[in-house]
Amino acid sequence: MVAQDSSGAVSTRVLTLPNLLSALRLVGVPVFLWAVLSGHDALAIVLLAVSGATDYLDGRIARAWGQESRLGQLLDPVADRLYIASTLFGLAVRDVIPWWVVGVLLAREAFMGVVVLVAKRHGWLGLPVHLTGKAATFNLLYAFPLLLLADGDSPVARVAEPIGWGFAWWGIVLYWLAGLLYAAQLRRLLAHERTVLA
Repeated sequence: MVAQDSSGAVSTRVLTLPNLLSALRLVGVPVFLWAVLSGHDALAIVLLAVSGATDYLDGRIARAWGQESRLGQLLDPVADRLYIASTLFGLAVRDVIPWWVVGVLLAREAFMGVVVLVAKRHGWLGLPVHLTGKAATFNLLYAFPLLLLADGDSPVARVAEPIGWGFAWWGIVLYWLAGLLYAAQLRRLLAHERTVLA
């Protein structure tokens, strides 16, 4: 979604509530990683829950209050990716998830890195956010705390494991689907640019 103010121009506002929420999510990443690696699972789960809630709220508030901004357009996906990367690393180190899951999701990040670089070369700082991408992030942010809860032999762990993996599989599929949609969107933009310049 392109960040615009009421006049239709791209907003460059910095001090907005959605941007504050995204910044707080970024600050929470190292705390979360420490909590996972040091076995403070309750704190890690709370931080993931807060991250998921603020990820939802910053977009809702931005749209409802007309506070969409270029900074928010950049901060939001960065915070999402850092949480996902730190969670993947922490859970894989603890053998909660296999390393192939890390590889599949990091391969998608590398793919998106190429898409973003091509977009920047053509003057686009960000591509409009797809609902598919947000749905993928929500699924993964639900999956990770459930998989963390599943690390053990308790009745809660036995219930959490299949639900967590259900969210994880949906998240992985949607994450890659969103990446392909972004690539298709970029291709359309490049085709339009070539048509205009022809």
